Amino acid sequence: MPSFDEVLKEAGEFGRFQKRVFFLLCQTGITFSFLFASVVFLGQTPDNYWCRIPGAAELSERCGWSLEEEQNFTVLPLRLGNESSSGKCERLDIAWDASVSCASPLARYGNRSVGNLPLTACHDNWVYKHPHSSIVSEYNLVCSNAWMLDLSQAILNLGFLAGAFTLGYAADRYGRILIYLLSCLGVGICGIIVAFAPNFTVFLIFRFLQGVFGKGTWMTCYVIVTEIVGSDQRIVGIVIQIFFTLGIMILPGIAYLVPTWQGIQLAISLPNFLFLLYYWVVPESPRWLLTRKKGEKALKIMHNIAKHNGKYLSPHYSEITISNDEVSNPSFLDLVRTPRMRRNTLILMYAWFTSALIYQGLVMRLGIVGGNLYLDFFISGAVELPAALLILVTIDRIGRRLPFGISNIVAGIACLITAFLPEDVPWLKTTVATLGRLGITMAFEIVYLVNTELYPTTLRNFGVSLCSSLCDLGGIIAPFLLFRLAAIWLELPLIIFSILAVVCGLLVLLLPETKGISLPETVEDVEQLS
Repeated sequence: MPSFDEVLKEAGEFGRFQKRVFFLLCQTGITFSFLFASVVFLGQTPDNYWCRIPGAAELSERCGWSLEEEQNFTVLPLRLGNESSSGKCERLDIAWDASVSCASPLARYGNRSVGNLPLTACHDNWVYKHPHSSIVSEYNLVCSNAWMLDLSQAILNLGFLAGAFTLGYAADRYGRILIYLLSCLGVGICGIIVAFAPNFTVFLIFRFLQGVFGKGTWMTCYVIVTEIVGSDQRIVGIVIQIFFTLGIMILPGIAYLVPTWQGIQLAISLPNFLFLLYYWVVPESPRWLLTRKKGEKALKIMHNIAKHNGKYLSPHYSEITISNDEVSNPSFLDLVRTPRMRRNTLILMYAWFTSALIYQGLVMRLGIVGGNLYLDFFISGAVELPAALLILVTIDRIGRRLPFGISNIVAGIACLITAFLPEDVPWLKTTVATLGRLGITMAFEIVYLVNTELYPTTLRNFGVSLCSSLCDLGGIIAPFLLFRLAAIWLELPLIIFSILAVVCGLLVLLLPETKGISLPETVEDVEQLS
């Protein structure tokens, strides 16, 4: 009986059928990037807000004040009396009632200076010029509540982490396309609920669930694409990363055109429902079907692929070699039971963690260089495009392992140099830091491909999901590591980043080269990789 790769070569390794499926699934990269980075626009802190004095709303209505007039009567005297106060996180410790004059509400305090009036912290009575522009104004995530905005992003990353474990396992047990479609449905439904959440608690719960399902769409579509193409075409996984970058570049345009956070949330969530149409055009992975002893279904799909590719399968392809391994449900022990599987798993977990930590750390460190958030965000996404192009140029010529190691080492050296460059040459400091980001972006994109190629079909989705969960852990730790170490010495985070990256670059050189080889079907295949 022929092997799956022999049948795939006969049916076409990257013909019309695979190109169509590939293009359709690439759209998932765009919507996932929307979810990944949306907090930048959903959580914009408004410039114009202040703390309202009790009774001011009723007085403002009785007197016919505009918001600007109310602000002048409440915040301006506060600023005149206490120059250090902005009126955003504290207010005058007074209350207005029906006896207060519309023309001069503070006149009742006689000759007392406004500076001598007592102040109190503001807890829940803020006024925003644009109350629905972001979740910050919607749920009062300002002043003492500002940490809750960070919590919203941490909750999303926790959702990614949970999705990597649960849906990665489910995709290996119940099928790639089923979990992909259920995940798309989940992202869409949870996204709508997030947009209309009545309070912050409901917002957090369904943002967590949106993270769970979002990770399911991203990881599963990546595995499907990798499993239906030939070994020479698996760099299509890198092209999916380009679509992620395109999403990063499109997102500021959506945020610029849509004035409210609910509108932005709906705009980035509703497209996921369109992916449900893939049920009729994207088949189950035939590799996965073979591992579940469903050779007839796999062969039927291969005949369909050949037909669409203008090829014809020989009559003797009535059966395909299937794994002799007993079909079992994957577990973490399967990833570390044998020597080379254990080595691959530990190195890949560290690579995922390091890539995410350094990538997000460098992005946050560079920050917003100008006053235009939308333009700056677009440019920061455009910087990532050369990384994918460099990978496409090098990965099929010199392999995976060398670019993987060098990109990490370059990122580490660039971080180290940046830390000791003088502040009076900002253009050079920014240029070297950008080189570091380019290097770590390349490493981040290569780890997706290498991780997929180093696990057998029976464990591939679970292995990729489990290892990539360390990416989410790195994303959670990055802001805390960056800002706490920067408080000690501004460049200290770069020193840590450089050490982590160089160590990662050396470790990945211990992994086997996977250029041009067939995807391993069993654990024994992985153990034979050199």
